[in-house]
Amino acid sequence: MTKEIPPLRKRLQKRPIDAPTAEDVAIAAGVSTATVSRYLAKPSSVSEKRGILIRSAIESLGYIPHGAAQALASQHSKTMGVIVPTLDNAIFAEGIQAFQRRLQEKGYTLFIASSDYSVDEELAQAERLITRGVDGLMLVGAEHHPQLFEIIDKKKLPYLYTWSYKPSLDHPCIGFDNYRASARLTEFLLELGHTEFGAIPGITQLNDRTKDRLGGCLDTLRTNGIELDAHRVIECRYDLAESRQALRQLMATTPRPTAIVCGNDIIAMGALLECQSMGVKVPEEVSIVGFDDVAMASHIHPSLTTMQVPSKMMGEKAADFLLAKLSHEPVADKLELEAKLVVRETTAAVK
Repeated sequence: MTKEIPPLRKRLQKRPIDAPTAEDVAIAAGVSTATVSRYLAKPSSVSEKRGILIRSAIESLGYIPHGAAQALASQHSKTMGVIVPTLDNAIFAEGIQAFQRRLQEKGYTLFIASSDYSVDEELAQAERLITRGVDGLMLVGAEHHPQLFEIIDKKKLPYLYTWSYKPSLDHPCIGFDNYRASARLTEFLLELGHTEFGAIPGITQLNDRTKDRLGGCLDTLRTNGIELDAHRVIECRYDLAESRQALRQLMATTPRPTAIVCGNDIIAMGALLECQSMGVKVPEEVSIVGFDDVAMASHIHPSLTTMQVPSKMMGEKAADFLLAKLSHEPVADKLELEAKLVVRETTAAVK
């Protein structure tokens, strides 16, 4: 006599502490377990009709696929890695959030690491992420340890860098031209009639974004007959206390600058706070510009004139790039986005 297979619901009731299995999903959907496995590894590998049945069974049973089994079947871990210079800067958080949201739509988990602006630390973090089996890496900026790309190439790992657009380099990138954006910001101040400038660019060592922003500013001034002396360029970390001190140093020079170009919004906010502490009116006595357009830039008083960085779009496009690479779909290795000038209350024409 053939042994009768109990209905699915009764089978589940007999082992209430057990989670539903792929076999349970297969029975509920009326397909083979192998078909369920193929669907979990690659949904497009089964027909649309069967895919709907399997999805419906998964949802009704509350089935959670086993990550390790999926990874084995698909050759992918369904994880991605991102290494940012710091977790303190809100602009990176916006980009990472957009990156993660896009990946979650495809069932990926994100691992985040910080390099503290050190190429050696970035290399160490990358090795850890690769050892964990991430399917791809998103990096920030164009300056990295040479060994990093050797490791990535050896593993044949999809990767790209963001926040910089340098098509001449032999690496995939999605970003914007920091040099050109800073040049536009400086041109705006020149159009307002400013001739006495100061700059607080951040730390340029091992940071191509900061170098390019400072270069765009200095070259634009030079083209307009203004040579910025070394004591008018004060490097500091992206830190409110340090930028306040840098502003005080600039305001001690003679003649005082009437326009100050800052490497990012945090530095600009520190400069603005110190001006307010010193009784220097912004923008009546000095105009201040930032870079990034973090959320706070539009809410402080006076609100900050800055360059708006497409951080969210960069995150989304970076995720799309890596997912396309993993699916062997055609995708451009270089994509330039635009940073936009946002004029607010910290800038005015020279009186």
